[in-house]
Amino acid sequence: MSSVVSTTSKRRRRGRVEPMFYYFLVPALVLFTLCITVPALMGIYYSFTDSIGFGEYNFVGLNNYAVLFSDPAIVKSYLFTIGVSLLTVILVNVIALFLAIGLTSQIKMRTALRTIFVLPMVVSGIIISFVFQFIFANTVPAAAANMHLPFLQESILADPKLAWLAIVLVTTWQAVPSAMLIYIAALVTIPNDVYEASALDGAHSPQQLMRITLPMISGYVLINVILGFKGFLSMYDIIVGLTNGGPGTSTRSVAMTIFTGFDTGDYAYQMANSTIFFIITLAIALIQLRVSRGKAQF
Repeated sequence: MSSVVSTTSKRRRRGRVEPMFYYFLVPALVLFTLCITVPALMGIYYSFTDSIGFGEYNFVGLNNYAVLFSDPAIVKSYLFTIGVSLLTVILVNVIALFLAIGLTSQIKMRTALRTIFVLPMVVSGIIISFVFQFIFANTVPAAAANMHLPFLQESILADPKLAWLAIVLVTTWQAVPSAMLIYIAALVTIPNDVYEASALDGAHSPQQLMRITLPMISGYVLINVILGFKGFLSMYDIIVGLTNGGPGTSTRSVAMTIFTGFDTGDYAYQMANSTIFFIITLAIALIQLRVSRGKAQF
């Protein structure tokens, strides 16, 4: 009987939440609600009005949403953002995977090289963009002039057809380290015995990559793709530092379109735009959550 009572009391103690838990949870929950949840709900509310951000306003129902899908500027910003995000995701994952394979192989100074490759991840995006803006606008044209390369003497940032390329390159340069770290964590979980056995069977490095490495880290690849795509959809600081959305509006992303609209009196209209954008990113986040939960099965 005493053993039953002791077991029951132990279960109660295990199920009881320590007060210290609430001391940490409640302040964070209050701040999150006041700074994130309440403004988001207010934004959704104003998306059904004609508000310019202050003063009186009227309810217009779904008019903002109806105009949104037929606005060429909005459609162009979504197409640009999605296109750049898809291309950047591909480049980031390909480069990061091969770097991870190299940095997990038996080479000298692996630790030092990993540190060097991770450095771009810890630098602010706006700082990186200003540095590369100087390189693309001054260094590259000057070097091309000295080398008599006419096609590089004009800055690609001033070309509406090529400015997006600079954004892809800089974003890729900054995003590769985080994806590389995930791939390194995945590769170290693969036993060396698998590669040794395949080598005895005559498998070469490309065959090992396609038939062993990629299938065994496919879950990590999917997580990297989803994380990267979701992050690139909201790109803003690098675009501001490199092109500021130009030339014209050729490199204006969805996030930049939303923020620019706030300054031009389109507050309610851009709130509708941000609501649609929020739904898209939320759907991607839910997919990411489901993939992350199933990661242990990969």
